[in-house]
Amino acid sequence: MRKLLFSALLSLAAVSMSHAGGLMTNTNYHIAFDRMFARGATTEIDAAYSNPAGLAWGHEGFQLSLNFQKPWQHRDIETSIPGYLGSNFEKKYNGVASAPIVPALFAAYKKDMWAFSAMIGIVGSGGFVKYDEGIPMFEVPIRAMLAQSGITPDKYDYSANMKGKQYIYGGQFNITRKINDNFSAAVGIRANYYDGYSRGFVNANMGGADLIDLQLDCIQRGWGFAPIFSFDYHDDRLTISARYEFRTKLATDNDTRTLTARIKNADPATATVMPYIEGDLALQQFGDKVAAYKDGAETRYDMPSLLAVAVGYEFTPRLRAALEYHFFDDKHAKMANDRQKTLKHGTHEILAGIEYDINEKFTVSCGGQRTDYGLSDEYQQNTSFACDSYSLGLGGAWNINQKMRLNVSYFCSLYSDYTKQQDKYMGTPYTGTETYSRTNHVIGIGLDYKF
Repeated sequence: MRKLLFSALLSLAAVSMSHAGGLMTNTNYHIAFDRMFARGATTEIDAAYSNPAGLAWGHEGFQLSLNFQKPWQHRDIETSIPGYLGSNFEKKYNGVASAPIVPALFAAYKKDMWAFSAMIGIVGSGGFVKYDEGIPMFEVPIRAMLAQSGITPDKYDYSANMKGKQYIYGGQFNITRKINDNFSAAVGIRANYYDGYSRGFVNANMGGADLIDLQLDCIQRGWGFAPIFSFDYHDDRLTISARYEFRTKLATDNDTRTLTARIKNADPATATVMPYIEGDLALQQFGDKVAAYKDGAETRYDMPSLLAVAVGYEFTPRLRAALEYHFFDDKHAKMANDRQKTLKHGTHEILAGIEYDINEKFTVSCGGQRTDYGLSDEYQQNTSFACDSYSLGLGGAWNINQKMRLNVSYFCSLYSDYTKQQDKYMGTPYTGTETYSRTNHVIGIGLDYKF
C-alpha cells in the first residue's frame, strides 16, 4: 500500500490544457482559426503556420500579426466507490485550469516567386491546473491504509493539493517558393522548448502529529526540433494544401527541489526507536518509482508528427468555405512510461469553416471541429486525462483601412465525459468508477498589418 501511495504522488504530471489540436499539440494561434477553424487552405498571414506554401499567393510585401487569447477550463474527476470503508464514497474533485493572456506573433515577406515567414507562440499545452483537495489517487488509498490500522477518517485531518504547469513554446521559420502558376512548396523548421513543473503534497495528521506527509516539487525543461514541409495547389477559386510536421523529440531533465516521504512507523517492534520512516530510508522503499523524479532524470514529452490536408473554395467574391483533416500520430510519440502505447489510435480531427464578407469593411465567420483521441482506460489518469470533443467557433473581422485588420473571436469545446471502472480501485479491495469531464472557453483578439 505504501508503494501505491508514493507512486501516486510521484506520478504528478502537469496536466496539459490544449486549446485545440492533439494531445500535446495546439493548432489555434491566430484569431482567424478561432472564428473559422479550417484554415489549412488560407493564403493570408496565418498561413505562416497553417499553410506556409500558400503564402506564394498572398500579399506582396511585409505582413505582421499580433494575437491574444484568453482561455478558461475546468478538468473535473468524479469518483464513486460503493461500500468503501463500510459506506459509500462519492466525491467530485474540481480542477481549475487557467492561463494568462496567450500571445502569438506572425510575420511574412513575399517578393515575386519567394516568401519568407515566421511564427512564435505556445505550440503545445499552455496553462496551469490546480486541485485544491488533491485527487482521488491520493485520498482513497491513504484513507484505506489508515483504516487498516484502526484509524477512521473522523480521527484525523486530511489535506492535499496538486498543481502543475505545462508550456511548449515554439518558434517556426519557413521558406516558400512558387513553382509555377498553380503549384508552390515550402520548407520550415520549428524549435520547441518545454517548460513545466509538478508540485503537490498529501498530509494526514492526528493531534498535531503527522501520520503521512508526502512532498514533491519537480521542474522539467527540454528542447526539440521539427522539420515541416507543405505544398499548395491554387487555381482561381480552388485551393488544395497539404502539410506534414515531423515528430519532435522532447526529452526533459528534472530539476527536483523536493522529493520526500515521511510515514509514521506502525511496526511495534521498531516504532520506539524509529517513530518515523523518512529521508533516504523512506525513499528506498519505493524503488524505481522514485527514480523517475530524481534530480537529473529524463522524461519524454514528444510532440507527434502531424499530417494536415485542406480544401478551400471561393463560391463568390464574398463567400468562402474550407474543409480540413488532421492526423496526429500520437502512438509513435514517446510519453512517460510509454503511455502512448495504450492509445487505440492517433488523434483524428475534422474541421470545417465558412467566411462571408458583409461589405468591404466587415467579415463574419464560423466553424466547427471534431476531435477523436483514441482514448483507453489504461491511458486515462488522474494526473493527465483527455476527452473527445466537438468545438464551435465564431467571430468577425473589421478592415479598419487598407493596411489594418482587427479580428475577434469566441470558441468553446463540448466534451464527452469519459467513465472507467476499476475492480480494485487504487489497490484497495473495492470496485470504483471515475468520470472525467472538461469544459473549455476561449476569447481572442488580434491585429493584422500589411506594409
